[in-house]
Amino acid sequence: MNVGSGAPLVTGISPKEGPPGTRITVRGENLGNDARDLIGLKICGVDCLLSAEWKSSSKIIARTGPGKGKGDVIITTRTGGKGSCTVGFRGYFLQIGPLQESAVWIDESQTVPANLAHGRPSSPMSSKEDEEPLGLADEGDGVKFTEDQLLEIFPEASGNLSLENFSPVWYLLENHCSASFDDLKAGLGYMQRKAGQRSQGPIAIVKSNLSTILECLDSLSAMYVRFTKDDLRVNCMNSYAVLLMQAKSCADGLFQEVLGRKDKADSTRNALSVLQKFRFLFYMPYNIQRNIQRGDFNIVINDYEKVKSLFAETEVKVFKKVYEEVENKIQRFREMLYKKLLDPSIELDEQKKLIRYLISLEYDGDPAWECLDNQLQYFMSLLNKCKEDHISAEKKNIELEAESGQIKSPRSPYKPDGSSNRNTPGWKYRTPQKVLFIEDLSDIILDNFPDFWKLGQAYFSGDFSVKESSGFKPDSTKHSQLKGMIKELVGLYTAYVRAAILPESLENIGDKQREQLGIWPGSGRRQEISGIWLPHCVRHIRMSASTLGELDVHAEALNLVQELAFDLRTHCMFSLLKQAILDVKSLHNKETWAIEYGDEYGGSTQLPVLFENIVNETVQHLHEVVVLNKPGESEIFSQRPIQKEATVLCTQLLQAFALCMEQLAFTPPLHKIDISQAQPIKMHLGFDFDLDQLEDPIPSLDKRLVIMLSNCTHTREKTLPRIIENLNKHGYVEMNKSLQVAQQTYHNLDDKLFQAYLEQKTDPIIGTIEPNMYKAGFDWKNWKQLSGVRSYLKEVILSIIEVHAEVFVISPAFVSRVMKKVMEAVCEEISRIIQCVTDFGAAGAIQAQLELKALETIVCLFETANIRNCFKEAYECIPILSQEGQEIVIKLLSEFKSEMTVQLMCFQTEKNSSYA
Repeated sequence: MNVGSGAPLVTGISPKEGPPGTRITVRGENLGNDARDLIGLKICGVDCLLSAEWKSSSKIIARTGPGKGKGDVIITTRTGGKGSCTVGFRGYFLQIGPLQESAVWIDESQTVPANLAHGRPSSPMSSKEDEEPLGLADEGDGVKFTEDQLLEIFPEASGNLSLENFSPVWYLLENHCSASFDDLKAGLGYMQRKAGQRSQGPIAIVKSNLSTILECLDSLSAMYVRFTKDDLRVNCMNSYAVLLMQAKSCADGLFQEVLGRKDKADSTRNALSVLQKFRFLFYMPYNIQRNIQRGDFNIVINDYEKVKSLFAETEVKVFKKVYEEVENKIQRFREMLYKKLLDPSIELDEQKKLIRYLISLEYDGDPAWECLDNQLQYFMSLLNKCKEDHISAEKKNIELEAESGQIKSPRSPYKPDGSSNRNTPGWKYRTPQKVLFIEDLSDIILDNFPDFWKLGQAYFSGDFSVKESSGFKPDSTKHSQLKGMIKELVGLYTAYVRAAILPESLENIGDKQREQLGIWPGSGRRQEISGIWLPHCVRHIRMSASTLGELDVHAEALNLVQELAFDLRTHCMFSLLKQAILDVKSLHNKETWAIEYGDEYGGSTQLPVLFENIVNETVQHLHEVVVLNKPGESEIFSQRPIQKEATVLCTQLLQAFALCMEQLAFTPPLHKIDISQAQPIKMHLGFDFDLDQLEDPIPSLDKRLVIMLSNCTHTREKTLPRIIENLNKHGYVEMNKSLQVAQQTYHNLDDKLFQAYLEQKTDPIIGTIEPNMYKAGFDWKNWKQLSGVRSYLKEVILSIIEVHAEVFVISPAFVSRVMKKVMEAVCEEISRIIQCVTDFGAAGAIQAQLELKALETIVCLFETANIRNCFKEAYECIPILSQEGQEIVIKLLSEFKSEMTVQLMCFQTEKNSSYA
């Protein structure tokens, strides 16, 4: 199909000017159907059809010929004929110097005619003198430096580009002293472009002028054939070759210096090219050092792997030498990383990074396992050092206490009187050394073991396999070794704790091994940790067990800590209960004898409240230890021996307060005594003392017995049920049995106190009745004076009233119980005396009847069957009175009641009292 039927038309040329051989792109319309259709191409009147490359009907590529000046580009095709052109191309010739490559023949007769005429060689740079290296325009007639001025400034320099002492500053001051900084920057860019063009060398010339060079070679071949054929003499070509060699030798002699510099420049250029091409390798030692100093370890490793893949097997000496230097740097880098890896103070993430770095660098060994082993040794040394330091500190403390003569109580954080030292400045620094040891030992485990465990898990989970080709494979046979390492570490931790707190649990091990675990100084209670610190220790141990459980440590190691925690919980519970028993027994030192009233059981002192507080505080302290079971822990009461021991201790704790009250009632402390007992104490001590120095004088024995009776009843009826309820709520077992035993104990104490009080009160009263009754020669048979109730009976009544008042003030609930027993004792004694009388006179019978009636008046409110029986037996022994005698009794009894109305009110109910 005929696509372009019209005449060719050129509408665009790129570039629009250039020297001969310039590659141009011609664009237009109807430029031919194909390459065979194109039959003519003239540029500036020169036929360039041989270099034309037909691309399409609108595009042709060609090279210009030796045309000069501006001309048209005319295309001729078979289908369209000769075409036209709307644009032009300007051709010009470049002046080629003797040292410049050229793809066309240069007629040098036009450039060096004078030298050729005189037969003298020209300077090789003569054609280049006028070239401007910076490509800057002439500055005109501006101010310039003279040569003399420049010689003064640069005495040993020159501005000539061809001399060795060329000075760039001289050149700039001489030729461009008025140029701006931007102009100089533009000149630098021009010079760099020119140098880049020259650096391409002959290969670039050949590539860009391949067709022209081939034409030259074809011409030379044709010339050689023609000369050979037309050779009229023999060996004519040899003579030509000799002449050419002589010409070449002459040229080499002329240009030896220039060519030498050229070869040197070429070799330098080649070396620089090699450096530039392989600069990654040559700069590698420096880059490794710099990146190591910066901490860019990943860059170092990536660069090393790249260099190793490229130059590990090179045979080039220069490359081998540089590569060996790189290997030396990397080896020192490995050693630095390994040394840093063995530093136990670094974090886990940093350890993992270092291990990956060493694996990537193909470290000769197993860095992860070596790090684990190093960490294990470090942790064990930390535990051992902690043990040694605290044992030494404990020895020093004992020595200092021995020197000062102030051996502290095992309950060091609390004062002897039980008050806390927590408000005292510096109390924290008196924390027992073993407690500090447990804290530090547990902190070592909590701070270091999780990272150690995670590092071990990372070793077997493949976290350190940087890439498939790294060659790192975890040794699966080391699973059992890691378990053994963890068990050894945890076992050492638990053994150190047992040696400090539970030494009796290590009785089955050898003496040498026991000594390695640490022999803590002191003996007896000095070696024991006070109960108030044990929950704190248990908290640390349980925290360690919880941490190991969360990490999913294997069962053997975890069981060691859990068993220690269970044993310590049990020991803590028993110790606190025993300590509470001692505290309750020592409550007698805190009795103030101040009676408080507030319930139906009458008044009581602060002791029952203190007793309940001690028990509840102990239970509360043990709440976290006994009730709160963390995951994986056993119930503390799951073992029968522990149940039995806990029940026994709780029972003893409840009974201990009974012993305290009994001691207060019968044997009060020396520093709490009333004045009436001061003299016997003086005699016993053998020296006098000021009674004002005595603290809180306590009541007499009678009052102490009543107060303790009230405390006992209050404790039995109210305090004990509340305590048992609290113990049951906190999970203590068989507390009902403890309550029954304790109730019986307090019941026995109540009987003992009550009998003691009765003896204390009734014996004096009963002992005075018979002597006072027969005082002044009184005789029942011969008695004649009837003057009313005698004084002995009034004294008895007043004594009974005194007992009533004493009991009523302290505990009104005890009045009826006490008064009944006192009344029975008095009635029994009087009845006995009456029954012993063999003969009554008339006045004696009236007197006996009157006194029995008077006594019966005061006992009516507290009358018992025994009292009624006593009166019955007494009345039966008295003769029956006449009517007159009975009237006398009624009269005298009425007078007695009238005289002692106020005194008798305590023996009447409110109704009877108001009626009277």
